Amino acid sequence: MKQKGSFSSFIIKLAIVATALSVAVMITSVCIIGGFKSVIRDKIYSFWGHVLVVPYNENPGNIIAPDPIKASPELEQKIRSYQGVRQLSRFIVRPAIVQGKGQMEGIKLKGIGPDYRWSPSLNLHGRAIGFSDTDYARQIVISQTTADKLSLHAGDSVFIYFLESGSALPRIRKLAISGIYHTGFDDVDRYLGVVDIRLLQRINNWSPDQINGYQVELQDESYSESVSDKIFKGSELNTQTIADTFPGIMDWLGVQDLSVRILLIIMAIVATISMGAALLILIVERATITGLLKALGLNNSGTQKIFLYIALLTGGMGVLLGNVLALGLCIAQQHFGFLKMDEATYFMDRVPVRIQIPYIIAVDVATLVITVICMLIPTIYVRRMQPARVLQFK
Repeated sequence: MKQKGSFSSFIIKLAIVATALSVAVMITSVCIIGGFKSVIRDKIYSFWGHVLVVPYNENPGNIIAPDPIKASPELEQKIRSYQGVRQLSRFIVRPAIVQGKGQMEGIKLKGIGPDYRWSPSLNLHGRAIGFSDTDYARQIVISQTTADKLSLHAGDSVFIYFLESGSALPRIRKLAISGIYHTGFDDVDRYLGVVDIRLLQRINNWSPDQINGYQVELQDESYSESVSDKIFKGSELNTQTIADTFPGIMDWLGVQDLSVRILLIIMAIVATISMGAALLILIVERATITGLLKALGLNNSGTQKIFLYIALLTGGMGVLLGNVLALGLCIAQQHFGFLKMDEATYFMDRVPVRIQIPYIIAVDVATLVITVICMLIPTIYVRRMQPARVLQFK
């Protein structure tokens, strides 16, 4: 039924291109939003894990608590036994002031132990804190943002001022900068520094088993709610997921999901309309051949199947071409990062891409199914064709 140079041939090619572009846009959007969400979550999880086990606080976003809790080896063992738990770490958080080269900056210090796992997404330059067996490490890890404000580099020394309630004089400690990290996530980079947990216990006059809480890192974020519920039911402490701690960020990511859904619907409509128009033009232009086939005994169902096969073949070629375009662009972006972003606004300096095969397959299958279903409407015209009336114009 293909005739070189015919108008229907041009329309079919145009439908293939339109379908390919629609599929490419849908797949690229899914991969970019998937990468965007993955990077943002990794930046948050890199410092706070997936679940925090802390005393009850009316404001979950405020992790600093003035009163300690007593570490429980029994609770720690129980939490580590839960499915999906990768790591459990004790922590203390305390505000302080860091001074370097005559300048000062407010900071939140997070005290960690030697079992703390540094996330690869932290982009740490220099070394992590070197823990001593005898005394607390006199080292600190600060963010690139703080280092730039104070003109500091790895290896420089800084003074840390701890303000005491009821005292006019702060407690001062001199620490060396062992490393500088960078996440691009402003809520972390602007305020947070990392020190030995024993330093903050000493400053707070706490015993070695007194802490602010536990940080639970999971193998996958899908375990967050189940692990949080188990810990809450098995202890007297409160639990909160990162979604509770940073609700604004998570709501923002939810808006991105809505944007992708709207884009997918629009692109699916574009692909369906282009295919429907192409098939209808093909049916009208090939009306003579259709009438001849029906005159030779081909029933309406058989005639419809021919055009549906053409629609499926055309849609399949468009989907295949769209996959090649989208995956080629995504792989190139992963390797070369030529599409840049404003890090101050989006928390990253390049467009992130995460190729998710199940979602790509879902887009492909949904596009083909919707396209073929919608193609049934134009083929109804074939059933109404009368061979005698069609062939008299041959």
